[in-house]
Amino acid sequence: MSKYSSVRALAPAVALSLVLVGCADKAEEGASSIDVNANDTACEVGSSETGTGSTTFKVVNNGTKTNEFYVMTSGGRVLGEVENIGPGASRTLVVEFQDAGDYTTLCKPGMVGEGISGTIKVTGESVNSAEGDAALTEAVENYTSYVRSQTENLQDVTAEFVDAVKAGDVDKAKELFPQVRTPYERIEPVAESFPNDLDPRIDLREADLAEGDEWTGFHTIEKDLWEGGKITGQTKKNADQLSQDIKELVDGINSDDFQLSPVQIATGAQGLLDEIATSKITGEEDIFSHTDLYDFQANLEGSRAAIASLEKPLEERKPGMLKEINSRFDAVQDELNKHREGDGFVSYDTVSDSERKALSTALDHLTEEVSKVPSVISE
Repeated sequence: MSKYSSVRALAPAVALSLVLVGCADKAEEGASSIDVNANDTACEVGSSETGTGSTTFKVVNNGTKTNEFYVMTSGGRVLGEVENIGPGASRTLVVEFQDAGDYTTLCKPGMVGEGISGTIKVTGESVNSAEGDAALTEAVENYTSYVRSQTENLQDVTAEFVDAVKAGDVDKAKELFPQVRTPYERIEPVAESFPNDLDPRIDLREADLAEGDEWTGFHTIEKDLWEGGKITGQTKKNADQLSQDIKELVDGINSDDFQLSPVQIATGAQGLLDEIATSKITGEEDIFSHTDLYDFQANLEGSRAAIASLEKPLEERKPGMLKEINSRFDAVQDELNKHREGDGFVSYDTVSDSERKALSTALDHLTEEVSKVPSVISE
């Protein structure tokens, strides 16, 4: 998840400094590539202006803490993000700015807290990379249909899960917990793109609570079911709130205003793999239930679905790339299949360090190839 707090604030953290390298009069107007120097106390964005269309942010973490970088609308909708940028590591984020206006950049040292935010001004005529491109238009239509089908499934299984919780049926609720999370985890980058802290309300982990946060969503119910072993009145209230938040997500995705760009689909595929690397591999996601492998599988499936929707434009732009990516998806799936048990997976706390390493290595090889897709799609 974008579990590392809520990107809830777009105001800069008081104790941290934001540096925009180059004032407006020195900004690279219409820059298509912008360097970002992220460290523990600053987020140095190499230009305060860019043009509509695709812009590549080249993020380098020169700090001592793992970092994240986001680009959002002024209203808080996430256009793109890269997570899990370790000290000394670099990552690339391609963002398509379809309209002129002021947008927000945000670094999150340690992947917690309010982060370090700034503003980037986008100028130029409105653009849409899919317009006039049949392959990209089809990709957007196909992936949008996939997302909407997953939200329908999510709403149905959420209703069943909430009914079990409200009936006080601990065993049934435990059985349904990994099932209800599956469609959500397949499309989580889409959920993260909505403002008003929708993803944190649904999926925030206890470890990422900041002072003053209200904890709701899947993981508070998970804690009650596995650690407390009972369903309380508060658990039922949290289940009702989860149902409302899922409905808000479903309504948003089914609204006429909901739109995706090809670049968002590509970066979402990468984001789902980052989700695995960030918390599923370490076992930090489902810390009470140890159902992390179900989430791992869902993230993998969601990433593969996003890449599959881009099949035609990928083949047009870089023949053979999709075949290589699919072989790497298969390699990760082969490792994951070693931990199957019946229709599901073993408890993640039974997976050894060496087995986790094998999963991580296969995932790294896949991520290396998928990370190239946004740049290819934006060509």
